Amino acid sequence: MIHEMLTLVPRRDDLIVAGDRRLSTDEVMAWAAQAAATLEAGQPTAFQLPTGPEGVVAYRACWQAGAVAVPLLQSDEGRQRSHAFATLGINRLLNPSEHPAEYPAGGEASPRRSTQDRPDDRALIMFTSGSSGVPKGVVHTQAALAYKTRQTIAIQEFTPDDAGLFPASLAHVAGLLHGVLIPGAASIKTVLMSRWDPAEALRLIEQEQITYMVGPPTFFNDLMGHPDFSPSRTASLRLLSIGGSSITPAFVNRARDAFGCVVKRAYGSTEAPTATTCTIGDDPERMANTDGRPFAPTQIRVDEHGEIQIHGPEVTVGYLDPAHTAAAFTEDGWFRTRDLGRLDADGYLTVIGRLGQKIIRGGENIDAIEVEAILESHPAVSQAVVLGEPDDRLGERVAAFVVADGSFDLDECRRWFAEAGAARFMTPERLIAIAEMPTMPSGKPDRADLAEKLRDPTR
Repeated sequence: MIHEMLTLVPRRDDLIVAGDRRLSTDEVMAWAAQAAATLEAGQPTAFQLPTGPEGVVAYRACWQAGAVAVPLLQSDEGRQRSHAFATLGINRLLNPSEHPAEYPAGGEASPRRSTQDRPDDRALIMFTSGSSGVPKGVVHTQAALAYKTRQTIAIQEFTPDDAGLFPASLAHVAGLLHGVLIPGAASIKTVLMSRWDPAEALRLIEQEQITYMVGPPTFFNDLMGHPDFSPSRTASLRLLSIGGSSITPAFVNRARDAFGCVVKRAYGSTEAPTATTCTIGDDPERMANTDGRPFAPTQIRVDEHGEIQIHGPEVTVGYLDPAHTAAAFTEDGWFRTRDLGRLDADGYLTVIGRLGQKIIRGGENIDAIEVEAILESHPAVSQAVVLGEPDDRLGERVAAFVVADGSFDLDECRRWFAEAGAARFMTPERLIAIAEMPTMPSGKPDRADLAEKLRDPTR
């Protein structure tokens, strides 16, 4: 199903651009066919590759052979790989560079296996990239990924005239969707970066006439803050979709002003990719103040505890561990996200926190995302992460890590929160200025690393 979706599209000479490499649709298809010849239908096939053509080819080779793709983070130093090997009974990694294709003049190389022959509909096992605990293998089907790809192309009105810049890991669900599936199915030029470099990104946006980017706030903060940034260099952009982290209205508005294009929030996870978003024609205030809405037949509800639950064709069929699956779904089949949110009367969702990340100070429940929103609305603050710091008397107190200029200190923070009308118990009691926010491979702030810094300031 996915293989056919990715091959029955108009050909182009620049489907993938990476460094000095520029691969056509036919070249990618031929390379994938050569690698697919070494795989077995239905078998989990792991690969651990940088963001580049090899990663795209590995996915496509798996689906052409009817195998199950198992992408591993390139930054993983063995924990995720060992768990995947032990759980799935595999002992080697696919490396498409070991199977270079001979590109025939007529297009795709032989053999071409039919995905009709696969024993089941599994297309993907993707391990969650949390910073602690045992990785959980999320299972997605051919049908789910094909549906989400086609829906996103329609909602965002992608055409072959678009060009995307993607610097994040292809072993993350956003990387799979926006770096592999959508470009392949819509015949879009995709520019891949193996390492994030804002100066190089600005050059590529201008040179390749990039029309859209998807990623966490880190990328866009870096672009706006770079000394070489100017609106003229990014004039080709028409759409920025920001997700993967706590995103405040102030940040979205700042990005919209800087880039001069549509900037919107989106919400999703490895288990339910892009569950909500906005269309390019939605009210800009909706884009800044909410995380968008679901599109039928996907449904969102918020239970009595404030937890966001999702039901739809893109939702995972479960985890490798049946116990994890049982815990993640309600009795009537809705996926429990462990995120907190609210729905407005028109069905737009706003994520307000995480069930496992609440700060409880002296009996008062505090949502970290709300404190972060107030911090990031200050003109001197570009990024903030708020954590609960253990306190003998109160249980926890509010600690904030901020990327900000020198004018923002604890006194200014207190003044700003008082001006915002925030409850005193929400106001950070400790402020730690940092030059750069640490991130996980997904681009999300690494809260575990920051928590370690709280416990050991010498780190």
